[in-house]
Amino acid sequence: MTMEPHVRQRYSQGAQEVVPALCCPVEYDANLLALLPREIIERDYGCGDPSRYVQSGDTVLDLGSGTGKICYLAAQLVGPTGRVIGIDMNDDMLALARKYQPEMARKLGGDRVSFHKGRIQDLALDLEALGVWLAAHPVTDLTSLDAFEQKQHEMRRDSPMIPDASVDLVVSNCVLNLVDDAQKTSLIQEIYRVLKPGGRAAISDIVADAPVPQSLKQIPELWSGCISGAFEEYEFVKTFRDAGFTGMAFDKWDGKPWQIVGGIEFRSVTLTAVKQPVARQQTEGGHAVLYRGPFASIEDDLGNRFPVGERMAVSREVYERLGTPPFEKHFVRFAPLRAQLPTPYLVPPGTRRPAAATRGNPARVEEIEVASACGPTGKGGRCC
Repeated sequence: MTMEPHVRQRYSQGAQEVVPALCCPVEYDANLLALLPREIIERDYGCGDPSRYVQSGDTVLDLGSGTGKICYLAAQLVGPTGRVIGIDMNDDMLALARKYQPEMARKLGGDRVSFHKGRIQDLALDLEALGVWLAAHPVTDLTSLDAFEQKQHEMRRDSPMIPDASVDLVVSNCVLNLVDDAQKTSLIQEIYRVLKPGGRAAISDIVADAPVPQSLKQIPELWSGCISGAFEEYEFVKTFRDAGFTGMAFDKWDGKPWQIVGGIEFRSVTLTAVKQPVARQQTEGGHAVLYRGPFASIEDDLGNRFPVGERMAVSREVYERLGTPPFEKHFVRFAPLRAQLPTPYLVPPGTRRPAAATRGNPARVEEIEVASACGPTGKGGRCC
């Protein structure tokens, strides 16, 4: 039994009137909210604030954009060089979000936001464009059904709603759990497909601390209420890892469950992840990194182990990767003293890199000069 019709009906109701059971209490930036119409704020439903991860200039994709609240918050953060795309399946929610587009464009000083009708597990198919074609080519027999299916294939291939590698940040606010279990893997794969290399995902959702039994999955009210379709917490991470993501982290984790149903705790989390694949053929360049702590050691998604305080040899590709968010705050990076022509990386895992191999390179010298700019001694004979 598919839950999509029930979900659509309940969120249509939520577009017409406030339905408190559809969301958790969430605090948003009051300064950003001040620009939004009250109707959008009151009839939007979520369990987190993924807009916190938006950066200036980003192209942001909001899955299940609803009334457009997260989109209009993000539009203030991306600035004039960024843009925001909302995807939703519900006509009533789309109508409410679009109702305020002209007003928000005036307030923002430009129209940075667009909304499209589509399924978030199939981001290549624009359902509004497909509906226009279908109105002119109704399905009346098997031949016309074949033409309809062929048209969908052509649209995904030739004019995808969201093209490959076109988005900097994918966000979602309590929507992934509404997708049928059989399509959740395709959903995460679609997020990976549309992100640029180095692109980020910030997904606020409800997770369960144990697998949800079939008896609960058959209750429509629990499904549309973000309960029955929730990922089990480890499954959530694993599905992203299996799709190719790295750097998964529960950046937000509510200690208090939102609801307890059948003895299972359901809570709000925000999972962050990065589309940052490392080249299969890694190269040696003499690079090293030092893990800052606080743990005795950590291991990355590629099997590299980093004991705290040790300069570990890494490939050129891993070195570059660890210099980008969210990894860079955990490592000190050391470029080689002398540039090397790249050769295949054959260093055994766990190999330390001698300090002499990286000591004195220009980046490190510059940091030393800045640190000692106040002179050889500071107050009390110590460096200031």
